[in-house]
Amino acid sequence: MNKLTPVLNHLTLPNGAVLKNRLVMAPMTTCTGFYDGTVTSELVEYYRDRAGSIGTIIVECCFIDRMGPAFPGAIAIDSDNKIPGLKKIADAIKSKGSKAILQIYHGGRMVEPELIGGRTPVAPSAIAAPREGATTPKELSAEEVDIMITKFGDAFNRAIKAGFDGVEIHGANTYLIQQFYSPNSNQRTDKWGGDRDKRARFPLEVLDIAHKMVERFAHNDFIIGYRFSPEELEVPGIRFDDTMYLLEKLAERGLDYVHFSVGQLLRPSIVDTSDPTPLITKYRAQRSENLAKIPVIGVGGVLNKEDAENALEHGFDLVAVGKACIAYPDWADRIINNEHLELFIDSNKREALNIPEPLWRFSLVDAMIRDTSATGRKYKAGVYQEKVEAEALKLKISVTLDTDRITDITLVKDDTLDVDFTTTFESLRSRILVANSPHVDAITGATTQSEALKKAVSRALATSSKEHVIEEGGNPQAPQNYDVVVIGSGGAGLAAAIQAHDEGAHVVIIEKMPTIGGNTIKASVGMNAAETRFQKLKGIEDSKDLFYEETLKGGKFKNNPVLLREFVELAPEAVEWLASKEIELNDITITGGMSIDRTHRPADRSAVGGFLISGLVKNINKRDIEVLLETSVSDILFDNGVVTGVKVVDEYNDTRILNAKSVIVATGGFSANREMVVKYRPELDGFVTTNHKGATGSGIAMLQKIGADTVDMGEIQIHPTVEQTTSYLISEAIRGGGAILVSQAGKRFYNEMETRDKVSAEIIALPEKSAWVIFDDQVRANNKAADEYIAKGFVVSAPSPQELAVKLNMDMHALLATLERYNVFVDKQNDEDFGRKTALRHPLNQGPFYAIRIAPGVHHTMGGVTINTDTAVLDAQKQVITGAWAAGEVVGGIHGANRIGGNAVADIIIFGILAGRNAAALARK
Repeated sequence: MNKLTPVLNHLTLPNGAVLKNRLVMAPMTTCTGFYDGTVTSELVEYYRDRAGSIGTIIVECCFIDRMGPAFPGAIAIDSDNKIPGLKKIADAIKSKGSKAILQIYHGGRMVEPELIGGRTPVAPSAIAAPREGATTPKELSAEEVDIMITKFGDAFNRAIKAGFDGVEIHGANTYLIQQFYSPNSNQRTDKWGGDRDKRARFPLEVLDIAHKMVERFAHNDFIIGYRFSPEELEVPGIRFDDTMYLLEKLAERGLDYVHFSVGQLLRPSIVDTSDPTPLITKYRAQRSENLAKIPVIGVGGVLNKEDAENALEHGFDLVAVGKACIAYPDWADRIINNEHLELFIDSNKREALNIPEPLWRFSLVDAMIRDTSATGRKYKAGVYQEKVEAEALKLKISVTLDTDRITDITLVKDDTLDVDFTTTFESLRSRILVANSPHVDAITGATTQSEALKKAVSRALATSSKEHVIEEGGNPQAPQNYDVVVIGSGGAGLAAAIQAHDEGAHVVIIEKMPTIGGNTIKASVGMNAAETRFQKLKGIEDSKDLFYEETLKGGKFKNNPVLLREFVELAPEAVEWLASKEIELNDITITGGMSIDRTHRPADRSAVGGFLISGLVKNINKRDIEVLLETSVSDILFDNGVVTGVKVVDEYNDTRILNAKSVIVATGGFSANREMVVKYRPELDGFVTTNHKGATGSGIAMLQKIGADTVDMGEIQIHPTVEQTTSYLISEAIRGGGAILVSQAGKRFYNEMETRDKVSAEIIALPEKSAWVIFDDQVRANNKAADEYIAKGFVVSAPSPQELAVKLNMDMHALLATLERYNVFVDKQNDEDFGRKTALRHPLNQGPFYAIRIAPGVHHTMGGVTINTDTAVLDAQKQVITGAWAAGEVVGGIHGANRIGGNAVADIIIFGILAGRNAAALARK
């Protein structure tokens, strides 16, 4: 028994096999097999290099039948001629002292036809997977199902002959075995489908034949494991109780371990998102004594020793490690020696780390590779070739550069590329060449592919820029001088950078995420301002005083009155500032807590965030402002009470100093930092967040290190209308356009246009703790965001209210009565039930009718660092920290205890402009 760390304790499996420690290398796709699934020599060396101190290696999934590969470059165990290659892997692993287990599978309906010679994939039923472009598979006949089970048995026999210590049955990741158990993919009516018992027959018979092969051909300590996905999002789909039922059945027949297939060790339910309980905790509470005898493997998010120890503390018996084993072949040795690791791979170390070329270009690894960002606009002329991968697509591009511009981007010819992507490529190529920058809008409907291609161009620019500096005799890592450093590329950061540049400053933007936009890009409703030109053109009479009073009331009178007055006074100028940059917000709607239409949005009534970021980025490109993506600020440099610059860490994990007299922090709030949220508001533990994952409060922490004071840190806003499975915000503009909120009982329960905190509280007070946003086609036609929600699958629709009620499992008479009563209020412009005074736009009576299920989610942190009206950061004595500026959600005090919808966009632009102007003025002194 190891007393220093439990991860080194041995484990005896039910069959008597002994694992020397609790550490397991997870099965991970390498895409490195030959065209027929034969093992390559570089794959053997890849596994040999990672064996040794780690107790067990589970080798990536092998397809058992020629119709079964789910990805290119998969390895196979479909015939005896595969045994010699697989034996080399088993021998390599075992020669270093680790156990070698082989995972086997069949992709079923997840197989792409091009991977199997254009044939139609097979599955339990002729039902396509619920993803865009999925092929409808051929249903296996009863005889073919029997043959398939035999093929799994043959695979076990071959794995035994190849010398593996065990086999893991892959019953997860929506592959064939899971497809048989799922009510979504298995709708057969014979003995292989129907109720839960019948759907469980296939995985149970695969296990039975596995035992027969082991009894006949293997030693008694041959290991049989089973990997499972605990839940499916689809309706109908596998739920956690279904999984527990199946695992109990499997346990009765004998298993040596079970293996959770989840992205994070302590992931809660993806179905019941209101329950924050980790699934491993539920598993341990619900399992029988028999199942409790079977060790369980956890996987997801393990990098350092404390991560592995945390897994064991939460009830896992073994810990599987994925990406860390790719980045660090000697990972187990490193954590045993208490090294603290970061998850990245030096872009020059592929060969040294024995990472096969196909795996190096696979998205899993590609995301970990550290490159130099495109840090300049002077390049070494030439042609730079890059490979990229987006989803199942692999391609190669050539980027031709002159000394100061991108002159061409070409796609290396490949007949396997689908037409849709080549169209995407041509459109994106045109945008990049026109902008002379990879920072351009993604192609609608092809965001993932667009971002991959943009990253490839960025890499080419980075390589060329670095070569140029070296050619000139310089050092790419030498300190650089700027007037203004802007940290964060959301709306506040971009506005600040543009204004600082226009004031004559030399500016750089630093962004830790791989894309520009921050949380702003997720903004939906619009930008509030009173007494604007656009209001006057529409005949809307408004006043800044009324705007001030309503914002103060919405913030429960906790707002900083001086900052709030500045905010209100400068809002119309900020709208005009955007218009002067060709970012015109000339359509106007209303949000909760406002009595007047003052929420400015794009003319096409689309979500404001994407429109705003697109326009600001065009202005960044026009001004040639430098942007460092995937670069973090480790410290704001501070000497004798004055800010002197920043220390940054780039993609290579190399550090540099950027000297500057002014540093503008525009890093956003901390809604995506669960620990920080819970620290200030424990009752919000378990709530989803609408924020992007970069909203972690890092800017607040950096400024606190140099003495900044904070205010209102406990004031955290939950937004009432969040789609819970995706954490996607349903815009307030939908309610502002005339929609209503209805309970599961089919009744309105509150004034939909009240402030977010009050509406959220009323939803939480409902028995179901969720509600439905109900609207008709008139609301949809006037809100482009609604079409986006429909496309994303959030919306339930029906031609009539009665049919909608049926789909929602709601009392149709109650819903009809609710709509009829609301429509009378609209006609009278008087809500007698809840006092709604605004957005009574028109009766909800034009089909189709729509509904979106929503519940509250963490949306905005009103607290942050303290600033004055110049946006200068203040210390605890309310004294200016010279050279430190802040704008946007990183700042506290403006919104008080509750933010009004539409005020965040106004905040980031108003104070972003101010920060840029004042930071540049200081730098020029």
